[in-house]
Amino acid sequence: MTESYMKKLSSTLLDAITDKDPLVQEQVCSALCSLGEVRPVEMLRTCEEYLRQHDKLAHPYRAAVLRAMERVLSSRASELDKDTASTIILLASSEMTRMKDLVGDWQQAVSGVLVALGRQFISKVMEELLHRLQPGALPHCAVLHTLASLSVANAFGVVPFLPSILSSLLPVLGMAKQDTVRMAFCSALQRFSEGALEYLANLDRAPDPTVRKDAFTTDIFSAYDVLFHHWLQSREAKLRLAVVEALGPMSHLLPSERLEEQLPKLLPGILALYKKHSETFYVSKSLGQILEAAVSVGSRTLDTQLDALLAALHSQICVPVESSSPLAMSNQKEALRCFTVLACNSPDRLLAFLLPRLDTNNERTRVGTLQVVRHVINSAAAQMEDKKPFILSSMRLPLLDTNSKVKRAVVQVISAMAHHGYLEQPGGEAMIEYIVQQCALPPEQEPEKPGPSSKDSKADSVRAISVRTLYLVSTTVDRMNHVLWPYLLQFLIPVRFTGALTPLCRSLMHLAQKRQEAGADTFLIQYDTHASLPSPYAVTARLLVVSSSPYLGDGRGVVALRLLSVLHPNIHPLLGQHWETTVPLLLGYLDEHMEETLPQEEWEERLLMFLRDTLAIVSDNVWICQLSLELCRQLPCYDGAPQEKNFLYKCIGTTLGAASSKEVVRKHLQELLETARYQEEAEREGLACCFGICAISHLEDTLAQLEDFVRSEVFRKSIGILNIFKDRSENEVEKVKSALILCYGHVAARAPCELVLAKVESDILRNVFQHFNTKDPALKLCLVQSVCMISHAICSSTQAGSFHFSRKAELVAQMMEFIRAEPLDSLRTPIRKKAMLTCTYLVSVEPALDKQAWADVIRGCLHSVMALLPEPKGEDGGCQESLYLDTLHALEDLLTSLLQQNMTPQGLQMMIEHLSPWIKSPRGHERARALGVSAHLLRYFLEHLRVSALVPFHNLGLLVGLFSPRCADLWPATRQEAMDCVHSLLYLQLGYEGFSQDYRDDVVERLLSLKDGLVHPDPAILFHTCHSVGQIIARRLPPDQLISLLLTMFEGLGDHDQNCSRAATVMINCLLQERGGALQEKVPEIVSVLRSKLQEVQGEHILPAAQHSIYLLATQHCAAVVSSLLGSPLPLDSHTCMLWRALAAEPHLATQVLGLLLEMMNRDVPFKESRAFLLGRTPDRVATLLPLSASCALFEVMSTPAVGPAVLELYPQLFVALLLRVSCTVGVQLPRNLQALERRGASPALATRNLEPCSSAVDTLRAVLLRSGSEDVAQRMDQEGGWELLRTSAGHEEGATRLARAMAEHAGPRLPLVLKALACTQSSVYEVQRVTTTAFLAELLNSNVANDLMLLDSLLESLAARQKDTCASVRRLVLRGLANLASGSPDKVCHGDCEDIFLDQVMGGMAPLLLHLQDPQTTVASACRFALLMCGPNLACEELSAAFQKHLQEGRALHFGEFLNTTCKHLASPQMQHFPDLLGRLLSTCLFYCKSSWEGVRAAAPLLTGFLVLHAEPRQQPQVDLDQLISAFQILLKDPAPEVRTRAAEALGRLVKLA
Repeated sequence: MTESYMKKLSSTLLDAITDKDPLVQEQVCSALCSLGEVRPVEMLRTCEEYLRQHDKLAHPYRAAVLRAMERVLSSRASELDKDTASTIILLASSEMTRMKDLVGDWQQAVSGVLVALGRQFISKVMEELLHRLQPGALPHCAVLHTLASLSVANAFGVVPFLPSILSSLLPVLGMAKQDTVRMAFCSALQRFSEGALEYLANLDRAPDPTVRKDAFTTDIFSAYDVLFHHWLQSREAKLRLAVVEALGPMSHLLPSERLEEQLPKLLPGILALYKKHSETFYVSKSLGQILEAAVSVGSRTLDTQLDALLAALHSQICVPVESSSPLAMSNQKEALRCFTVLACNSPDRLLAFLLPRLDTNNERTRVGTLQVVRHVINSAAAQMEDKKPFILSSMRLPLLDTNSKVKRAVVQVISAMAHHGYLEQPGGEAMIEYIVQQCALPPEQEPEKPGPSSKDSKADSVRAISVRTLYLVSTTVDRMNHVLWPYLLQFLIPVRFTGALTPLCRSLMHLAQKRQEAGADTFLIQYDTHASLPSPYAVTARLLVVSSSPYLGDGRGVVALRLLSVLHPNIHPLLGQHWETTVPLLLGYLDEHMEETLPQEEWEERLLMFLRDTLAIVSDNVWICQLSLELCRQLPCYDGAPQEKNFLYKCIGTTLGAASSKEVVRKHLQELLETARYQEEAEREGLACCFGICAISHLEDTLAQLEDFVRSEVFRKSIGILNIFKDRSENEVEKVKSALILCYGHVAARAPCELVLAKVESDILRNVFQHFNTKDPALKLCLVQSVCMISHAICSSTQAGSFHFSRKAELVAQMMEFIRAEPLDSLRTPIRKKAMLTCTYLVSVEPALDKQAWADVIRGCLHSVMALLPEPKGEDGGCQESLYLDTLHALEDLLTSLLQQNMTPQGLQMMIEHLSPWIKSPRGHERARALGVSAHLLRYFLEHLRVSALVPFHNLGLLVGLFSPRCADLWPATRQEAMDCVHSLLYLQLGYEGFSQDYRDDVVERLLSLKDGLVHPDPAILFHTCHSVGQIIARRLPPDQLISLLLTMFEGLGDHDQNCSRAATVMINCLLQERGGALQEKVPEIVSVLRSKLQEVQGEHILPAAQHSIYLLATQHCAAVVSSLLGSPLPLDSHTCMLWRALAAEPHLATQVLGLLLEMMNRDVPFKESRAFLLGRTPDRVATLLPLSASCALFEVMSTPAVGPAVLELYPQLFVALLLRVSCTVGVQLPRNLQALERRGASPALATRNLEPCSSAVDTLRAVLLRSGSEDVAQRMDQEGGWELLRTSAGHEEGATRLARAMAEHAGPRLPLVLKALACTQSSVYEVQRVTTTAFLAELLNSNVANDLMLLDSLLESLAARQKDTCASVRRLVLRGLANLASGSPDKVCHGDCEDIFLDQVMGGMAPLLLHLQDPQTTVASACRFALLMCGPNLACEELSAAFQKHLQEGRALHFGEFLNTTCKHLASPQMQHFPDLLGRLLSTCLFYCKSSWEGVRAAAPLLTGFLVLHAEPRQQPQVDLDQLISAFQILLKDPAPEVRTRAAEALGRLVKLA
């Protein structure tokens, strides 16, 4: 049963082999191979049967089946039985010869089947193939190809049959007329010959060791005769090449006498093909094989053909070869192999041909010849042994060639020579020197750069190849050790070999270590027998100086130091132990750094310390003097390397300092002064350093030598000579002076301070001061540098306290002149820096300067640095930035030294006052600099704070108020510095409160964590950070400093930087919020300042911030704020109005404010009667100010929508109070001063509202109605003209009536509380108020609201109480009221429910969800993704859920096949065993979806099926219905969509697991 399934699967796939789509066809073949891997016999039998039964199947499809069979046979042929093998061999043989014409892919596939079987069943295969060789008839080309392939694949099996094969083939060679047939014969003969040669070479392993060459020679010669004399003459190039390929291996099988006989014709015939073919690889390969055969038989014919051979082969080598052409490169290798054969046979003739060609100037000829020479040196070493002198002498002209390609070839030849002992011969040293010269070439600039089309890379440059060659020769060629050591040492010193120092040192170090291992005697250099070698002093000087630039020349510093350490026995016997300890430390320091991070000055100081220690250990004056002499001699070597020359000068100074001979010291110093190149700045600096270092030990002699030089004839003579050239003299003289002045500065800086003090004015400054009137910028800079060093030396002395510097004031004044003379538009020189440092050093030196003098210094220095324009970003931006930072640090040091003289709050305040204009500057770069300096001063003050008694830091508030708003500066750097300033100030306060220096306050430390928020560009984050800063300040600021801080911050509201102004508002409000409770007494002052700032400062952010400030104050001191605001003059300006409105922002506060205003409005009488009333008949009533102000304030508060809840809460009181205010101000006039303002018209800054008392009250009452939700009442009054009636004496009563009517109609529910409030006012002393109240109450009785709200009794009671009122109008209105005689909603709710999904249902829907991931509608596919993701956590398999999460995330590309494979693996895992029938259910669903109308889903169904079967367990086999699956996939194999057919074929291949 199982076999039938296997056959069914194979047959199904074979039926699909005719698919037109190549991808489907390939998948069908792959599936067949999958079957064959499991059941090879059944699969191969089925394929064989299929091909027999389908006799008319087209050859492309037959070829596909055969290829599948070949792939299976390649790995499974050993599992076949003989019968099956025989059947397949017969089939293949039949297939191979079915068609007479050659059909490439088909017959090639058949041949492959036979070759695969031939490895296992050679006898049967050969029997069948020999059967196809019929006597007298041309064999089929496919048979020839198969025999040829078999002879290579299984030589041991085929060669015994070779005589019979040849006997069948040779008679019909002449019958082959077609080129394709002839080429097949050539290929077969070539392979037969190669197989025979392999057989003969391995007779010990051959099945028949009796086989001899003679068995083939006659037949092969017969074939040779046809190929060479007939077929080689063909016009078809491919045939000629096939013949040539065959002749090569065939020549080895020719009889010796026949080969000798044929060579005179064979060799010219082969050589002639070079001219006929562009691809000459096969020609060269065959020629090499023929030459090897000729030499092996001792041919004498070669001599006569040698010239032609050499010429032809040489031309092949001289052809340029591109690395992208593998055949061309292989051709060169074959041609060189020919030269090897000829070199071994005729070395003299070969060299006679080659060496003269080295003298030619043609690049190709010379490069090609050098290639051959190198190859011959390597491959024919024995034959070239006695030819070494000739070869060496012939290299003379190539060594002079500047062409880079020739150089590369020369270096390669020298490398070969080194390996074979050439360089030990006379003339070998020239080769070594040549290699070193090439190592010294500049890394990126060689004499002849390769052209644009060249593919030369850096790694293949002449220099790179030379460096590798020198190292390899030094380390791997032992015979070169005695040649290179110590010879290479002589290349260390000459300047022209500087570029080769790194490879030289590396090679020398390796050679020296080898010598040390061999013994001390062989290592020590005998200088008397090697006169050309540099002295130990020269080597030491050279290696030490080049180490100062350790990364130049591919890192020569490391190898130079290592070589120096290895050479210590040859330098001085006492240095070994010390250098073995210190050199590794120096190397370790280099390992810790890179070129970009190495501190050059520190590195040079370490090297100088190494030199000082070395000199101290040697402690031999003669040796030290010799070293100093050698150092001086090497100065010209570094004319092009200023940094190294500068270091060399330092080494000279160090060495002279260690010398005990004063004569030698003076002599060398004099020579240095006389020979220095003063035009170069680096050399002037180096010379000065040398004198300074020397002065450490020889101060007197150094100063004396400088003095002698100034007075000497040489100095005067040089100046005199320079004066001849008028255009140059002044500049060059100044440079000589500059060097001397620098020398004095360095002498003062480095010599012992105690000794310098005695000489500073008499011997040093005396020679410096006379040059202060110069205009030369270079000399001026040298002067400032020198004076700076001298000043530092003075103040550094332990005796500085007792030293009286008489010219101090003069020197400070001169420095300030230099500073003021510097331009403010740029910073080009360190003059400012050095001058300020000079002043810094002189601060503490006696005599002291007065305060005014130092104040001038501070102002001048600040202006010189702060006002500098920012440098534009350019190429030298890094240098300019460094100079600017150094200058700024010099300014900081100067200010710090001055602050040190007065370490009190007053001293600090004085410094900050100088900086304050720059801190507030409108220019950002000036603010940034000023804040940076301020932060530095505050840090210094804090670090050096010493509090002996608890004293107040009285100016803390002022300083914090100055710096804290800058935390929001537009410049991020300024914000950081401002934060640091605040941080330092708060710690200063803690210090003055008695906390120790190391105390850390948690609150203050939070400032540091807030610094990150200052760099954020988002304003919201920035100002949030400022708020946090304000909170911290509020928590740590003493109470007595609070008002000064606030007032300072109020000043900051007008800052040029809007950000800082905003920050000030944020911090002010934060302080008010946190500490406002302590400011009750200061409220009037704060409100006054706030109002004035609002009038002074423009900015859209100011007013909202001020409103918030007044709100915060009011929340803590409501009565004080209301009182202060009520003191504002009338009419209210717009800013005051906005402040009143701010008090309505929060309901609770608004309620308080409204209550206070009501109280203020009722506290005073509403008006006062003037004297005119007493004297005349017409009353003259004038409004009192406080109720009027309160009324205006109420209106402004009501203008804010947020006041609504407060109005509702106080609605009855507000309504009644304002109604009564309206009644008692009818006809009341404004005070005279306000009347005048009204007549002149209000200022534009003032509110435009009418100040007339009654109108003001009416407007306020209307606003109360609007804010309380009684808009309908106000609107009704508007429509009926009620508000206008209320304002007039005549209509006021009617106005009150209409107001009551509107209230009854639109605001009835509010009337009970209003009536309750009115009840308290019915006995008012003001008649007009009683009239208004009664009119209002009387009208209410005209409405049914009185009944509805059960107000009737209270209304009647109120009116009855007024029946006997003294006012007739009141009594009339009571009667009107007596004559006049009155509204709800529901809710609903609803609810919902949900339903769970069972796990079994999830698994039932798994397959559809997986398949519809390929749905053509993206919405469906996305929904399936989401569903699977949601189902994942509910499944019983964590791995499956994790796989869903990994592959199905939204936005992630889905690799569907990988995902299905992973999913099916987890579905088959043990965790899913609680679904025993899961596989069957899933497969059933897949079968259903095989009929889907969507192509993607149909293709996914077999893919999912295949993966399910792939991971299925044997126990699940009963769940699989193979018949059903095969039937479904048979249908899919005919699907119109190629993708579906491909997937079906793939799935069928996987079903073999269950077959």
